[in-house]
Amino acid sequence: MDRDLAELPRCTRCDLAQTRERVVVGSGPPRAALMVIGEAPGRSEDEGGEPFIGRSGQLLVRLIEEEVGLSRADYFITNVVKCRPPANRTPRREEIESCHPWLVEQLALVQPRVVLALGNTAARAVFGFADGIGRTHGRVQQLGSARGLATYHPAAALRGGPRVVDVLREDLRRVRDLMERT
Repeated sequence: MDRDLAELPRCTRCDLAQTRERVVVGSGPPRAALMVIGEAPGRSEDEGGEPFIGRSGQLLVRLIEEEVGLSRADYFITNVVKCRPPANRTPRREEIESCHPWLVEQLALVQPRVVLALGNTAARAVFGFADGIGRTHGRVQQLGSARGLATYHPAAALRGGPRVVDVLREDLRRVRDLMERT
């Protein structure tokens, strides 16, 4: 399994390999209790090689620290798709399917107790939701031996303002409760 993940930085399973600057694998402790999964890297992440280092990542880190009590070094963070889609478009189904084995491998390695999926793409890829995040956020799900939930992507909170931030905070408090009980 570790050997397979060593191949990830050279992945060419989909067309995103032709337009990316680098593969954004993920970062955090190898056995983190919490795993946060977003959609795909943006421009800042493609340039910097780490997930969630742009504006939405800064908001996410602050909210997790305030509501869950964890610093950025305490949880593992990655994306469903490991390469930036051109113009930050939503990843296509075939790109998500190409990256899915990498995500499954990361989940198996980290073995989180709690999983947090951010936004529609991650909620669908991780938990299999058909409905949008407005209907599915905050619902506790079983994912193998882990429990988790989906919430709004922090980019939606930057666009949607205080109402979306409030929902995100409420869902993060559920994450905190899950971590305390799991």
